[in-house]
Amino acid sequence: MKKVILLLLILITSCTKKEEQSVVQKIAEANGFENWNDVEEIRYTFNVKVNDSLRTSRAWTWNPKTHEVNLNTANNTVTYNHETEAAANEKTDQQFINDQYWLLFPFHLVWDDMEWEHTKEATAPISGEQMQRVTVKYPGEAGYTPGDMYEIYFGEDNMIREWVYLSGGSRENPFATTWENYEEHKGIPIAKTHRNKDGSFELFFTDVSVE
Repeated sequence: MKKVILLLLILITSCTKKEEQSVVQKIAEANGFENWNDVEEIRYTFNVKVNDSLRTSRAWTWNPKTHEVNLNTANNTVTYNHETEAAANEKTDQQFINDQYWLLFPFHLVWDDMEWEHTKEATAPISGEQMQRVTVKYPGEAGYTPGDMYEIYFGEDNMIREWVYLSGGSRENPFATTWENYEEHKGIPIAKTHRNKDGSFELFFTDVSVE
């Protein structure tokens, strides 16, 4: 009898853990994660506008299977291998990580090593609507910006609608933007527009292509 009870406890614990883990998995899957392995090349231009002034525009071509990355700006063109040549191209690699993070963040929920916590009901910072929230935190030694935290607000369809960026995990200067203007490419929905509450900041993608 004790063995049966122990087995049941193990099964219940296992199922509970699997269900908790599935929150981030469901977000990734809602964004077409099952189609990622079919992607040979992805192109996009990352743009940032502040008070109607275009501050940044970077065009990227990325081959995930070969890890080859090409950056094209008005002043520069760089091609390197993200897997083997990141250290030799650190500035470009930092830009690449930042820009594709905005593009494919839902996949990073299952790609990256992070801690996360799920809240079933929370108030979204921009719309004020009640949504689900996942708070994720990166380890103190991870990547170019260690200790960063994100609060992700999403609906019943598991699509992200808003998020808050907390640099280094600090809540002193939270930065909230929308996730909107979704457009599907090869079964992967991509939020092409991110705005802050007063509209003075807009991050948007153009020339998106997935092959």
